[in-house]
Amino acid sequence: MAGAKNHDYHILPPSIWPFFGSMSALVMALGAIMWMHPDAMGPGGGWIFLLGLGGVLFTFFSWWGNVIAEAHAGDHTPVVQLHLRYGMILFIASEVMFFVGWFWAFFDFALFPSALAPIEGLFPSKGVEVMNAFELPLLNTLILLCSGTTVTWAHHALIHGDRDGLIKGLWCTIILGAIFSCIQAYEYAHAPFDFGGNPYSSAFYMATGFHGFHVLVGTIFLIVNLVRAYKGHFTPRQHFGFEAAAWYWHFVDVVWLFLFVAIYVWGGWGAPIHGG
Repeated sequence: MAGAKNHDYHILPPSIWPFFGSMSALVMALGAIMWMHPDAMGPGGGWIFLLGLGGVLFTFFSWWGNVIAEAHAGDHTPVVQLHLRYGMILFIASEVMFFVGWFWAFFDFALFPSALAPIEGLFPSKGVEVMNAFELPLLNTLILLCSGTTVTWAHHALIHGDRDGLIKGLWCTIILGAIFSCIQAYEYAHAPFDFGGNPYSSAFYMATGFHGFHVLVGTIFLIVNLVRAYKGHFTPRQHFGFEAAAWYWHFVDVVWLFLFVAIYVWGGWGAPIHGG
């Protein structure tokens, strides 16, 4: 029969969201530039940025809503689910390379400080006090490690059809992620150095700050999955949305372990400790 489907792939219908999302991102970028350069670009940049951000968030909500509807309609065959997993793996690989850039910058600053005038060949720079790695940073490390176990608990509960365990594991992971973010905000508020001014503080805030942003994104990802778990969207055979969130959260955990060792412990070795 003409038009009959004889393959396992899902052919997507025409969608407005790629175009709408691209235009929203453009408006958001232009608004951000105007916001940061009001003297040259004029006022109103903040409002244009918020307008673009609203469009981007609306695109997220609508586009992913369509993906969920496709899953419920049976369009996510085993082949489609496999390729969704490939896509998530490639996305996480790109995120790994994003953090490789920040680690590269930090190690370049640390191993070749003599090229960075005028810091007298020292890293951290002379007069910079660092945080004690074995206080709040160690506490946050333990919190993220615990959150990795709770999201694994939720995953195993889902695979075995235990909806109650899935919901409890997600709640625990979300709470631990929120605690991590609150502790990091407190740490930033009481940091002994400001953003910029020396290579150590710049590298520190860029690396740990972007990780903190990823924790916030991962927490929102898990909250969406918690709502879907309450609605009964996941089954032991079909739960890619949760699986993607769990992979992302484990990625965030592993990156933090490298940050803790490289930046907090090794990066501040021998420097004066704030309050010490």
